[in-house]
Amino acid sequence: MNILEIMKSPHGYAGNNLQIPRELKNTAKQLCWEYNQLPPDQEDKRQTILPQLFGTCHPLTFIEAPFHCDYGFNIHTHGLTVINYNCVILDTSPVHIGAGAFIAPGVCLACAGHSIDPQQRSAGISTSQPITLEDDVWIGANAVICGGVTIGRGSVIGAGSVVTHDIPAGVVAAGSPCHVIRAVTQQDKIDPSELSF
Repeated sequence: MNILEIMKSPHGYAGNNLQIPRELKNTAKQLCWEYNQLPPDQEDKRQTILPQLFGTCHPLTFIEAPFHCDYGFNIHTHGLTVINYNCVILDTSPVHIGAGAFIAPGVCLACAGHSIDPQQRSAGISTSQPITLEDDVWIGANAVICGGVTIGRGSVIGAGSVVTHDIPAGVVAAGSPCHVIRAVTQQDKIDPSELSF
């Protein structure tokens, strides 16, 4: 397999960053720059950029600028996706974002890692693992989702959390490292009579 095939594989890998052709990032850098420079009233233009940037882009993908990613081709949205301001996706491996995903400001999805050994790290040795957000996941502000993590359907990740391992479906989880606090229950529904509008 060549480098691009390895990067797009659903399996993690270790490799040397210095061997990744720089041109693989060029399209993402240019498209992110264009996306982030557009004035707010040009939403139509913004929506034409995302399908060029992402490997798979559902039409109901909405991202507030600024947004940054490494490659773009490894990002896949599968339904309504709302990504708020100042989010980063380090997509050195595939990132799958399920339908109904809400990603708050400042979130980082980081497939990429580095060797713990300082000499290897300085030499460009790195690691990468895919990330999957199943349907109806909400990631709170400034959370970090590390490579190799799957967050189960309907789960909520608290603001500022660092998620280093899988989170099951239907739970509220928070902390650093992130851990399950409780299940999502019927008591979490907001009473319609309490709505102001």
